[in-house]
Amino acid sequence: MNIQRKFSISGVGKYLPQNNIPSHILEREMGVPDGWVQEHTGVHTRHIVETETNSQMGAAALKEALLDAKIQIGDIDCLIAASATFDYILPNRSCLIKSAFSEANKYHFPCIDINTVCASFISAVDYASMLLMCNDYKHVAIVSSEISSKGLNPVNKQIFSMFGDGAAAVVLSKTEKEGGLLKYQMRTYSENATDAIIEGGGNAFHSRDYKYDSSLFSLKIKGPKLLSKIEQELPGFFETFYDATDQTLETTDWIVPHQTSKVGMEMLGKINGSCSNIVNLLPVYGNCIAASIPLALVTQIQKGVIKENQLCMMVGMAAGLSIGGCLIKYVR
Repeated sequence: MNIQRKFSISGVGKYLPQNNIPSHILEREMGVPDGWVQEHTGVHTRHIVETETNSQMGAAALKEALLDAKIQIGDIDCLIAASATFDYILPNRSCLIKSAFSEANKYHFPCIDINTVCASFISAVDYASMLLMCNDYKHVAIVSSEISSKGLNPVNKQIFSMFGDGAAAVVLSKTEKEGGLLKYQMRTYSENATDAIIEGGGNAFHSRDYKYDSSLFSLKIKGPKLLSKIEQELPGFFETFYDATDQTLETTDWIVPHQTSKVGMEMLGKINGSCSNIVNLLPVYGNCIAASIPLALVTQIQKGVIKENQLCMMVGMAAGLSIGGCLIKYVR
């Protein structure tokens, strides 16, 4: 087995808001029939923040991951925040997560943000694994914390009912075990760059110049157009991905995808030839943007479903449009 960069996943953690909203509540709010949300999105329930912020959720997930890894915040050599949503335009997400640990004031390890939207965690694993090849790095923490609920418009019923909030964290550590990264690949199809977009909030539609309007400041997705493109490109993505490895989809124990939608999960099942080894937590978490993949990974590790020495293919589709994949051998 060709391990490109060795690392262990020494600790995992997650945080989910206590406010858990079943789909029938949203169905009443939107005025649609019972069962409409489950039928159209595949989501049964999702967690929605009340007072939590991105950095608070991220810090809670990281605390659990550090405890699991049996290390302290001062043992971290780098903290990577891998998310699309944030508390403030600046400062960056990761420094705010670090600042939630009062004892971290004594330590000055770098805090870095990575944002490839829904594929941010995959990109962060690739970057962290490169850091761990250097002598100066022993432990790198990755935190994905997402609040999608504030960027949704109830007029767009399917989008409004599909997303959830949550955070997950992992600690990647230097190891001599035969585990870690086998392959990373990302492709961006720029002809679809604006087919999933929140227009307001940046400099193109700054709040100084534009009053709040739910259409301008909420997520818009050209669903059929994006699904058509993904259906066209995803089989070739998997083919070229595995051609560069000594593995195949058949030898991969678990596929841990971005929890996109009911249709997206069904599409992945057709390419894989089965849904039996696809981690599908969409019904209970909804689409949690970049936190979807690590939430699924962490949950299955905590449950003992994903076992040591198994191969996990993490794959995600992100606004931009990008498709990213990361094949790892899981070791502790």
